[in-house]
Amino acid sequence: MRLSRPLAALFISSSIPAAYAWGAAGHEIIATIAQMYLHPSIVPTICDILDYSPDDATTTQPQPCHLAPISTWADKFRFKMRWSSALHYVGPLDDHPSQTCLFPGERGWAGSRGGNVLDGIKNVTSLLEDWTRGEANDGTANEALKFLIHFMGDLHMPLHLTGRDRGGNSDKVLWSGRQTNLHSLWDGLLIAKAIRTVPRNYSRPLPYPDVEHALRGTIYDSYIRRIMWEGVFQKWSDQVPEWFSCPEATPASAGEIGIWQQVVMNWKRLSGGKQGVEIGPDTDVVCPYHWAKPIHALNCDVVWPKELDEPPYGGGIKFADEDDGEEDAAGRPPKPHPPLLELDTPKYAGVIEDTMVVEKLLAQSGIRLAGILNYLFLKDAARS
Repeated sequence: MRLSRPLAALFISSSIPAAYAWGAAGHEIIATIAQMYLHPSIVPTICDILDYSPDDATTTQPQPCHLAPISTWADKFRFKMRWSSALHYVGPLDDHPSQTCLFPGERGWAGSRGGNVLDGIKNVTSLLEDWTRGEANDGTANEALKFLIHFMGDLHMPLHLTGRDRGGNSDKVLWSGRQTNLHSLWDGLLIAKAIRTVPRNYSRPLPYPDVEHALRGTIYDSYIRRIMWEGVFQKWSDQVPEWFSCPEATPASAGEIGIWQQVVMNWKRLSGGKQGVEIGPDTDVVCPYHWAKPIHALNCDVVWPKELDEPPYGGGIKFADEDDGEEDAAGRPPKPHPPLLELDTPKYAGVIEDTMVVEKLLAQSGIRLAGILNYLFLKDAARS
């Protein structure tokens, strides 16, 4: 797929490697929840922009237009779109969960100006607004919409909001006795376990046509029903209206810092200290910084195990690098590797499951995505 130049030109390329968020199932679940909340009048517009067609070219029956199949497009094509790599995450400097969660600290944000998931969401939303006014072409709108659907998922993955250890990719752990890393655990393993353990009663349809109409006969349909029934309709029902809210003005450039702190930051920059970039402010309708702050805080509250910074798993204990385990040049035997922390335990996974942390993030992402799409295209429908 060829990139439209106007969209590519919005962002500055970055050499920082991208990390996946939520995996395919997570992104598709988010898109499916969003589908439930789309105003019916905007669905044809969205389908026209996406030039929707089913992934399976052998399908002979007409397939209903759905957001889920294109929700992973930005990951599938990221190697062809290296300029977009940094748009999948944001790295606040001085951030070091589980001890310290700063969003950001005094030095601001890592990366390039405009090259992060917070600004990415605002930029592609702006492009879609341009399209509704006739100021952007269909190709630009197509890519912007696919990016928006994906970036809203990335925003709600806590490890995409921390600057430590490549979002947990560098932190090896155990899951049910098998080696993985902290990012991969949140990327898909927690969701995979949740799907496997959904009570059997959720295999039956819910008495909500909007929910059932959005489901596609996938392995995670029962899981979505549980999220909606136990979470959205019950546990979080009083909170859902707040999920859409944005303050009138949310400072996102350097994390609510004062004039004196700005002076300190400028001094550090002029004296050669490592200085981060600023991020554009939220709006009163699209406020990814405001939404992301409590998600980022989860890194200290529940995501990052304190044990990873304590002996024997961490805490300054030096072990050999993970190589082939052979003797060194002096004939000395290799040093032992550190033990790996098992996280499929009541203390870690059990708490996450009982509090429905992952399920709430998926629901928030889907409902907020629907809110942005309704805002964008209901205005267009009203004008036409």
